[in-house]
Amino acid sequence: MSTIHRGNPWPLGSTITPRGVNFSVAAPAANRLELLIFSDAEAKAPEQVIELSEQHRSANYWHVEVEGLGAGCCYCYRVFGPIEPGGHGFRPAKVLVDPCARAIDGWKIYQRVAATGTSPNSDRCLKSVVSERDPFDFQAHPRPRHSWQDTVIYELHIGGFTKRPDSGISRDRRGTYLGVIDKIPYLKEIGVTTIELLPIQAFDPNDAPAGRDNVWGYSPLSWFAPHHEYAVGADPHSARDQVRELVAACHDAGIEVLLDVVYNHTTEGNRNGPTLSWRGFADRNYYHQSDAGEYMDVSGCGNSIAANDPLSRQLILESLRCWAIELGIDGFRFDLGIALSRGEKLKPLEHPPLFEAMEADPQLSELKLVSEPWDCGGLYRLSDFPAKRIGTWNGHFRDALRSFWKGDEGSTWALGQRFRGSPDLYNGKAASLGSSVNLITAHDGFSLLDLVSFNNKHNLANGENNRDGENHNNSWNHGVEGPSSNRAIQALRQRQQRNLLSTLLLSRGVPMLLMGDEVGRSQGGNNNTWCQDSPLSWMIWGDDHCDHELQTFVRRLLDVRQQLASLFNPIQPHNEKKPLRSGDSDKLWRQWHGVELSKPDWANWSHCLALSLQQGHQGAVLWMGFNAYFKSMHFDLPEAASPWCRLIDTALPAGEDLPTQIERWTPSGVPLEARSLVVMVAQEYADRLSL
Repeated sequence: MSTIHRGNPWPLGSTITPRGVNFSVAAPAANRLELLIFSDAEAKAPEQVIELSEQHRSANYWHVEVEGLGAGCCYCYRVFGPIEPGGHGFRPAKVLVDPCARAIDGWKIYQRVAATGTSPNSDRCLKSVVSERDPFDFQAHPRPRHSWQDTVIYELHIGGFTKRPDSGISRDRRGTYLGVIDKIPYLKEIGVTTIELLPIQAFDPNDAPAGRDNVWGYSPLSWFAPHHEYAVGADPHSARDQVRELVAACHDAGIEVLLDVVYNHTTEGNRNGPTLSWRGFADRNYYHQSDAGEYMDVSGCGNSIAANDPLSRQLILESLRCWAIELGIDGFRFDLGIALSRGEKLKPLEHPPLFEAMEADPQLSELKLVSEPWDCGGLYRLSDFPAKRIGTWNGHFRDALRSFWKGDEGSTWALGQRFRGSPDLYNGKAASLGSSVNLITAHDGFSLLDLVSFNNKHNLANGENNRDGENHNNSWNHGVEGPSSNRAIQALRQRQQRNLLSTLLLSRGVPMLLMGDEVGRSQGGNNNTWCQDSPLSWMIWGDDHCDHELQTFVRRLLDVRQQLASLFNPIQPHNEKKPLRSGDSDKLWRQWHGVELSKPDWANWSHCLALSLQQGHQGAVLWMGFNAYFKSMHFDLPEAASPWCRLIDTALPAGEDLPTQIERWTPSGVPLEARSLVVMVAQEYADRLSL
C-alpha cells in the first residue's frame, strides 16, 4: 500500500510532487470522500481505495498526497454526503471524474447510461489521469498578438476540417489536431489571422439521441482535458502535447488560436442525466437551482452553470489559465456567454463576479475574449455586455446583411448602420474595434452557399423530423430549392456570395468567416449539423468540389482590407460630417448617397445605397454602391481626389470581379447590375494595392 500524507488544498486537481501526487477537489457539503486508484484505464475496479476523512479537509476542499504515484496514474472519486430531496444529490455509487483533470481515459469501457440511476458504475466509468502541468513555450513560439484592426477570424471544426480523403492529409492525421497543422499553408494563403476552434475541451460523444453522435462538442465533460478523438494515438497524455504542437505551428505561421468554450452548461443535463463529475461533488454550487432543487435552465441543455458561485468561478478561471498558459491558446469565445452573468435565481447582474475576476487576472490580460451576447432565457446584451474587455458576436449584422441582399423592404437603413460599425446599437458611436465580431454565417445555421440556395432547412438526416435547427434563416434560393443546373440561377447565387462576403469584409469591425464558405461548401440545406460526422459537415477539398474562383475573390478581398485598412476599418471611425477647420483638410469623412449624389434613400421600399469617403475638401477617395434591386440602376459618382479606378464589380465574370490589374474609370457615373456591388478607389489608393 502507498504511504498517505494529508496533502495540500492547492493546486486543485492532481499535481505531481517530489514524492508522489497531490490530489485536491472541492466538495463543501460532503462528509466523506474516497479516492479510487485504478491500475489502468480499462480496469473495472479500483486496486486501491483511499478514504479521506475530516483530517484531509480544509474548508471546502478535500486533499491527500499519495507517495509512489506519478504521471499516467488513473484515479476517480466517490463522494458521500446527505441526500436532501431536491438538494444535494450525493450518489456514492457513482464514480466521478476530477473536474480539474488534465486528461481523461477509459473510453473503451465507458457507458453513459451506467452513470444514471443508483447502481454502481466502476466497471463502466471514465478515469481521470494524472498529467504534467508544464507551461507552453512562449519564448520559442510567441503569441502573434494581432491587433483587432488586423484580425480576421476563421471558425473551424478540428474533426471536420481534414476528414475528407481528398484533403491531402495522411489517414492517421485526418480529423486531428495534427491534421490541421498540415493545412496551415492553406489558412495563410486565404489571409486569415486567427482560427476559432469549435469545442476541443473533452466532451461526451454519446450525449445525443440514440443512433446519433455529438460531433460539435457543445456538451462538456471536462473544462481542462483536450478531447480524445482529435488526437493521433490512444495515449491520453499525447492530446495535450498535440494541442501544443498545433498552437506552436500556428504561432510560428503568425496565426492566433481562439477556443470556443462552453462554461454555461455541462453534459450532465437535467436531474435525469448522468452523474459524471460536477453534480457528484457540489451539485448546489455548480448549477442554478430553484429553492425546491429543480434545475433552472437558460442553456437549452438541461442545466445552467452558476458562474456567480465562488466554486464555479474558481474552476472556470483555472480552466482558462490551463488552456492559455499551459497549452498556449490565445483567446476564447464564450458559448452563450451572457448566461455567465446571471446571479441568484438567474437574475442578470451588472457586475458579474466571473467577468470581473477574469478582467482583473494578469495571466489572462493579453487574451482575445469574445462572447455570444444571448442565451436561451431571452437575455441579449450587446453594447451593454457587462464586461469591458469581452467583445460580442453581432447577430444584428448577420440579419441586416442577409435581409438587404435578399431584397427585404426596410433593410437599407440597417445595412448603412452595420457597415459603419452599428452606432445605433452602441449608443450612437461606432463600436470600438474588438467590441463587435461581424458574421454572416457560423457553425449553427446555413453555410454561405446554402444561404443563397435554400429557402428552408433540410435537417431530416438529424433524425428529429426536421424539428431541430433555426426556422428563421433569412435565406433565399433564387428560384430553385437546392442545387440547380440553371446557369442564370447559378450566376446569381455566385454574385450574391460575393456581395455578402464583400459587405462583411469591407465593413467596420472584426469579421468572421465560416469554414468552407470561401470555396462554396454546402451542407445540403442542413442548418444544424451538430450530429453529422460525415461529408455533410466536412470541409471540402479538391478541384471537383471547390469553387476556386470564389476562393481567389476572398483572398483578394482580404488583401484589400489589409492594405487599405484606413479606408475600410480605421482604428478611429470616420466622421459623418465635412471638416470645418482647414487643418483637417486631409481627414477622411463619410458621405451617403443614393443613385443621385447626397440623396440617400432610407425609405422602406429602397434597395439601393451608396457611400463615399471624402478626403477633406480635396474630393472622394472611395465610393461603394449597393444595388439589391431586381433591376440595374445607374449611380452618379462624386468628384474624386485623383482619377477613379474600378476595384470591385460583383456583376463581372470571375477574375474580372476583383482583378489584379485595376483600370481607370472615366465616366461620371457607374451602372450597377441587379443585385450587385461596386467599389471605386482613387488612383492614389489603387497604386498602393498588390493583389
